[in-house]
Amino acid sequence: MKTTRFFALLLAGWLAADGAVASPGKVAPPPAPEPPAPQTEPVTPPAPRPFDFSDVEAKAQNLVSRAYERDDAGMPDFLTKLSYDQYRDIRYKTEKSLWRDEGLPFQIQTFHRGFIFKDRVIINVLDHGSSTRIDYSPDLFDYGKNQLASPLPDELGFAGLRFHYPLKRDETFDEIAVFLGASYFRAVGLGQSYGLSARGLAIDTGLAKAEEFPIFREFWIEKPDKEASALVVYALLDSPSVAGAYRFVIRPGLDLAMEVYSHLYFRKAVDRLGIAPLTSMFMHGENTDRFMDDFRPEVHDSDGLLIGKSTGEWLWRPLNNPRQLRISVFKDTKPSGFGLMSRDRNFDHYQDLEAAYHRRPSAWVEPMGDWGAGGVYLIEIPSDAEKYDNIVAFWVPDEPVAEGKEMRYDYRLHFVTNEFTAPSGGKVVSTRVGAAEEGRGNKRKFVVDFTSPMLKLMSPQADVIGEVSAVGKVSNIVVHKNEEEGTWRLSFDLEPEKGKGPTELRAILRSGKDILTESWVYQWNSP
Repeated sequence: MKTTRFFALLLAGWLAADGAVASPGKVAPPPAPEPPAPQTEPVTPPAPRPFDFSDVEAKAQNLVSRAYERDDAGMPDFLTKLSYDQYRDIRYKTEKSLWRDEGLPFQIQTFHRGFIFKDRVIINVLDHGSSTRIDYSPDLFDYGKNQLASPLPDELGFAGLRFHYPLKRDETFDEIAVFLGASYFRAVGLGQSYGLSARGLAIDTGLAKAEEFPIFREFWIEKPDKEASALVVYALLDSPSVAGAYRFVIRPGLDLAMEVYSHLYFRKAVDRLGIAPLTSMFMHGENTDRFMDDFRPEVHDSDGLLIGKSTGEWLWRPLNNPRQLRISVFKDTKPSGFGLMSRDRNFDHYQDLEAAYHRRPSAWVEPMGDWGAGGVYLIEIPSDAEKYDNIVAFWVPDEPVAEGKEMRYDYRLHFVTNEFTAPSGGKVVSTRVGAAEEGRGNKRKFVVDFTSPMLKLMSPQADVIGEVSAVGKVSNIVVHKNEEEGTWRLSFDLEPEKGKGPTELRAILRSGKDILTESWVYQWNSP
């Protein structure tokens, strides 16, 4: 009995020690099993949001919230002292072209920093929305005859970039666009040669103070698929006055089209804001009325400014290399477009086998959305060398640009050989200026030729008259058909009013109530 009771008490103690409640002389029931631990699903972090235009906008807003800092440091001194020819001797190795071995329709090459291209440009590639920076390496370049004075830093960066696409044959990649220097870029279509340039923005151009040159400081290029016919490029613009987000959609072909979307944020007020700037060169042409010691009859990238007004009127303004700075303003609201054009495609008029001026593209700006009231500005700068771009055209909004302001401007840029936007009526094909009569001071003769399919079919006896308006005395207005060319010629004499400054001229051809041509407009400055 004692032994049995001992083991019963011992068992009760074990159960009590395990947390069971025991009463003397009784066996406690076994404890209830603990509930199983709840099972939790693994947490998957959300996928990163693909990079898009809003990221560039955020970067621009961040830039404009702090003081402007130019990123032009870190370049060895010997690179800044390179001559033009020495810099051109640094070439990107074709075999290193981005996407060359992936069978994609586009390829990318970069430009080395040096010469006048001192700003560091960062270049990134977007692959399914993920951004990866392209690292600089001297192995990407052939330095030609240049001797590197010291190893180049890993963070040297680039000066710009260019794009290639097979325009002629699938296996041959042709250069179609270049972004190099400040916010300058150029593009070409099939059979065209580089000529005029576009810019991201123009600030205070043509004013009596230093012009400001914004720069594209960073790019992002979307990696295309194998069937892509367009390339998407984002760019971050910066300057002391403004930061901006840009999106370019580049569509190569017979003529190259480029959609441009811009969102601008202003650090401070701007006196003259130039939207969709075009920059070109005009040394001399058929309307140059002073001696040019040049075996070539004409030297220019563009020969006229074309404007499609909201009223339906088309204006043609021949370009010139003036003796003094000229600024012409063409006011409008909602224009259909404007551009610096090259209408003369006759090699015999240029005689330049190297420059191939007859194959330089025209550039047409087609606004998208409502640009509001403003004006197309044409600035012509005296020049003594064809290496200088002395012609600038851009849109200036009437709306003041104040500190803290935001503005959006979207447009299409067309680099074309022929004018797909040409007016249905006759267009100007040449302008010539010369002496009207010997010994009559400033009296000048103007000769303007017009052409169109309809004008070519009209009889030489058709009732075609010329309407000419000018500040000054206009006389000897004559219109007749040039049956050798199928064109119609308007000629007249002008005697400007003394002391009145530049003389603005305007002319059209008319038959009865029908206007047959675009409006020829010109500015004449007495020597």
